[in-house]
Amino acid sequence: MLRIPGMPLLPGTLFRDVSRGHYPKPQSLLNFQGLSMLSDRQKSASSDTSGVAVDLSCPPIGSPSIYPPRSGPRMPPWISYDKKVLCFHAFFKQTLQELYHAPYLVRKVKIYYYLEDGTVEIFEPRVDNSGIVQGCVVHRQRVRKAPPCDNEFMSLIDFNVNMTVQIFDRQYHITNCDHFTRVFLNKRGITVPDPVESPCDPTELVRNRDQARSVSSTKKKHPFAQFLKYDRKVLKFFAYWDDRTEFGDVRKLELCYYLADDTIEIKEAHIRNSGRDGPTVFLKRGRLVREFQGLLLPGQVTPKTLLNVLGTNMRNVRYCIDPLNTGNKEIHYYNERDLQIGSVINVYGRAVVITDLDPFTRKYFQQRFGIQDFTPLAIPNRSDDCADHKSTERMLPPFNGWGSYEDSVGNCLSVEPKPPKSDFKKFIKFDRYVLRFGAKMLSTIKANCERIFVISYYLCDDTLQIQEIAVRNSGFLGGEFMKRKRLELPGQEKFSCKQPQYYMPWNFFIGSTMALKDFIFHIVSADEYTLIYMEHHPEEFCHANVIVIMEKVRSSLKTRMADFVGSCLPSCNELDEKIDIFVSFESFKGSLINILGNKISDHEIITLCRHFSAEQTSPYKCTRSNVRAAAHLELKRSLWNARDDLMEHFHHINPKNVPFLPESKVRSTLRGCRLPFSAELIDNILSILNRNDCNDIEICDLMNFLDVSCGKGCDMPPVNHAFELCPKVPFLHKGRSVNFTCFLHYLNLPLNLPTGSKDDSNKINDVRILPPTVTSNNNEKRDEDLNKDDKPTLV
Repeated sequence: MLRIPGMPLLPGTLFRDVSRGHYPKPQSLLNFQGLSMLSDRQKSASSDTSGVAVDLSCPPIGSPSIYPPRSGPRMPPWISYDKKVLCFHAFFKQTLQELYHAPYLVRKVKIYYYLEDGTVEIFEPRVDNSGIVQGCVVHRQRVRKAPPCDNEFMSLIDFNVNMTVQIFDRQYHITNCDHFTRVFLNKRGITVPDPVESPCDPTELVRNRDQARSVSSTKKKHPFAQFLKYDRKVLKFFAYWDDRTEFGDVRKLELCYYLADDTIEIKEAHIRNSGRDGPTVFLKRGRLVREFQGLLLPGQVTPKTLLNVLGTNMRNVRYCIDPLNTGNKEIHYYNERDLQIGSVINVYGRAVVITDLDPFTRKYFQQRFGIQDFTPLAIPNRSDDCADHKSTERMLPPFNGWGSYEDSVGNCLSVEPKPPKSDFKKFIKFDRYVLRFGAKMLSTIKANCERIFVISYYLCDDTLQIQEIAVRNSGFLGGEFMKRKRLELPGQEKFSCKQPQYYMPWNFFIGSTMALKDFIFHIVSADEYTLIYMEHHPEEFCHANVIVIMEKVRSSLKTRMADFVGSCLPSCNELDEKIDIFVSFESFKGSLINILGNKISDHEIITLCRHFSAEQTSPYKCTRSNVRAAAHLELKRSLWNARDDLMEHFHHINPKNVPFLPESKVRSTLRGCRLPFSAELIDNILSILNRNDCNDIEICDLMNFLDVSCGKGCDMPPVNHAFELCPKVPFLHKGRSVNFTCFLHYLNLPLNLPTGSKDDSNKINDVRILPPTVTSNNNEKRDEDLNKDDKPTLV
């Protein structure tokens, strides 16, 4: 096509070249170094056959490159500049005709220049309540320059800070750019000026002025919004009305302020025996006016005022509504700001003084008004007022001796007698918990002193039962001496209004003397279960509390430590060596009694000896051959042949084939596979199997142990696995020997002993066992009696 020079690109100005006969399709793609890209090379200007350009006045289409020759990017721009965008901050002014105080509008925009294809996009950020359409101002496209260079597109060098750019007949002044744009242009050798401030928008100043004016005005309260926000929130105040006239007094009030609708309700707190009964409402709930000037007449206050009412009847009446409400008086009501400590409120002529607040109201005033001082005011009273009623215990008539005290109380509290209630929780918790003590009777009759009794204390209901042990040729049959019942402590008045005190478990300990049913008993022993229970509950039983006992012993032995150690150990040279020294119970007890005397009881001495005991339980012996014979006997009697299933189960729970497994898994496997073993026999089997350092059981040894096919058949008769196979003898001799070294270490007192010769004749390896200490005749006799009596008595 041939173009007429200087003519616009309009129909009729282009002519087809007649001499041209080949019309090839233009190539838009290019293969450069193995990459398929868009052919963006500049086309050569059209020329005639003589080689002269057709239009010499038109400037070239392409723009000069910003890179030196052969220094530009080797990659195509759509790859090297992918997702790289230059961002410029700019503004333009828009003329306004309808606002006389704002001749123009400053609109701030962002100009984005995409480096990959040279396109430009202009975006205006949205502003709330601006009243204009905002968003994309110019869609992404290549933008031509302003005339006379309108045949060229805008490039990178046309955008910079503090420059004015014309895009589609609109002037954009660039004020700033982002950090990436500034760094990118500086690396390309383009200097970027400092940011320029944008001019103030007159419309924004007017908008801010109107907004400040609207904020300064009082906000209108919406009743429903206030109800939703403060529903069920009530401020409670304590107040009084001083009505101390001839027949009046101080009336205590409770003022409730409902935040949901600003209403007030006042209730009166009647004093007991004040002579006032009936409803406690002092003021019905409603809004309380500040100034009360009497009740208004009907029609005196109306929502609207009518002017110039004409006519004789309702049909022909003519009236005019007064828009200014002339003569209408505004009524002021109390709100939460007026209710504070010390404020006086006019309740229809009655002066009510606020004295205190509840916790919720204090927190509300702290958050809402920042008040921190909530000191309550004193309430005045009259000298002749009746004294406040003080709640005391109800005085019941004296006990008459019929039945129990609880029955008499139930008969006095109600017309219809009800049986006394027992503590069911205590019964469930301590059911079958029984403390048993061995006792002897103290009497002037010699035969009674030789009788042996067992006192059983039931923790579930605090009852006592006394049984007598039959002694041969004593003349007493034995059996039940006293039925199970609660016993009162001696020394109390029987026919009294007070509830009697009963024997409690902490009243019983070894060495105590008590009167039970007009008989005097001396407790000399206790069974193993009782001692263990008392030691496990030291907070209830002070005679079994090791910490309290050691403090008592430490305070008494501070000045007599040498005498105590000398009475226990005749030769004290072994204390300097690091060996354990054991003393007998009799020697340890005699030494403590010589130093402390009656300050320490026999139960406390037994507790110390049990805590620092040197005795150990005998090892549990169980013969492997006997246990294996008993196990094979049970397997053959039940015709058990599921050894392969047992092995398969072990492989299932032990996929890695670990040679040792924990005892819990082995026990659950034996019970789960239903081997014909009792629980006692399983315990005996697991006790004799091979174990590792972690106390795990060897599986191979267990399977060989259960193999009935190998070895000779068992010749063992059926036995009781719980008692006869591996008898478990209880350890009932704890505390007969005391670790004296451990006791002195816990006592932590200086010994101050003189040095002497060493005698190793009584040593066994590193342990020395000393004989009982020889004391006075009285102490020897007392030791012999206690040695015979404080053995546990089993019922």
